Amino acid sequence: MVNLSRITLRGVAAVGALAGFAALALPNAQAAQTSSTTTTAAAQAAETPKPIQIGTGLVAGPPPAGDALSTKSSLTNVVRYNKLYKTGAIPTSKCHELNVSLRTFAGVVAYENNLYKCLYGSWALPLKQAGAAYKVAPKLVVHNSSAVNSKCGVVTGGTAFFCGVDNGYIYIPAYVIINYWKQSPTMARAYATFTLSHEYGHHVQWLTGILNASWARQNAFSTYAAQLEESRRRELQASCLGGAVDGANKRNYPFSGGFMTQYNWVISNSGDQPGGVRDHGAIKNHAFWVTAGFNARHSYTVAGNCNTFNASSAYVA
Repeated sequence: MVNLSRITLRGVAAVGALAGFAALALPNAQAAQTSSTTTTAAAQAAETPKPIQIGTGLVAGPPPAGDALSTKSSLTNVVRYNKLYKTGAIPTSKCHELNVSLRTFAGVVAYENNLYKCLYGSWALPLKQAGAAYKVAPKLVVHNSSAVNSKCGVVTGGTAFFCGVDNGYIYIPAYVIINYWKQSPTMARAYATFTLSHEYGHHVQWLTGILNASWARQNAFSTYAAQLEESRRRELQASCLGGAVDGANKRNYPFSGGFMTQYNWVISNSGDQPGGVRDHGAIKNHAFWVTAGFNARHSYTVAGNCNTFNASSAYVA
């Protein structure tokens, strides 16, 4: 079990530092868009004052034991040479996007619960191949609170996050998605899709031992710079895993046209805030890793394309 009192970044509480950010207002050009927009992601990014951050992964307990999950390996071996990286291609869940408005709390709950089932279906086989407890499903909590008192601590600022305890929890703030919907329905759908995929990526990390091992490595590093780099490796991997499962379902989910444009905009504008804590990765690197996962649908080692822990520092800056 990871001691929550030690989940700090040199005096800055991890729950606040890693998860404390507010929903961002979109620029005027973005706010005027509808689901039929063709505005390019590059044009949107040029007008965006701040990047979006997707969420974070926290732990408060060990993962459920799988059929062949090794808990005796060194922390480095767990994160760098995990059996997850040798699993086959992520299968499509054959799920379709739920056609519902995200202007209401009930709409967001329905939308995210539908996607949640798709993610569970796609990740079951790779997790089984990795020897993890593949039948364990996290509890999805869609809420409207600005502060969430979870078993991993209090998280504020409208962030989505994963908490590794019991069978795992994924927290999604509905009001952030609702606010985006008011400005651009298509962007809100893309944001809601990728955000949940990212957080489910943390669940995959947790079940395979990566999340706990990474936090333990981070706590053991003696320098703030090393701690931040470890955080970036963990978060960029979750985004890559999110991109991989989204790519696996690209033929059934609407990853084309305006939705794909907005999805690319989200992943190309997500990352560390200017002047903020550098714990999630630069925008350029975030887009690189999500794309690496998304485009690996036919690769034999899809999850292996997301081994951020073996990448050079430049790719996780």
